[in-house]
Amino acid sequence: MTRSELSNSMKHSKVVLTILFCTAAVIGYGQTPDASTPKPDNTKVNKRDRNAGEVTADQQKMNATDRELTRKIRRSIMADKSLSTYAHNIKIISQNGAVTLKGPGKSDDEKKTVMAKAVAVAGSADKVTDQISVKQ
Repeated sequence: MTRSELSNSMKHSKVVLTILFCTAAVIGYGQTPDASTPKPDNTKVNKRDRNAGEVTADQQKMNATDRELTRKIRRSIMADKSLSTYAHNIKIISQNGAVTLKGPGKSDDEKKTVMAKAVAVAGSADKVTDQISVKQ
């Protein structure tokens, strides 16, 4: 086989692989999740958070103590790989040493685990407000 033939053969192989990859990507993109996958709907939660008395993530204090408290709780939650993505994405809002946890959890057990981790870091249960909802 000459150099020219070898070069053309390699170009042809790259084209074929590119076409196969693109076809697989298009087929995968067209797949829909199964019926058991619920569609996200946080309309009720968003309405709740519009209330003036509700703590929201943008109210996180930026002083070093509150940032460190939030960081330690987040690390504790993220280190537990048995927790769901919901739990890993719980909102942690620290204000003057008090912590509010908000967002969905998958189960009551998961909610208790996240709360326990926050209480362990914060130092006492009266410093942690539970606003975690359990997904049904």
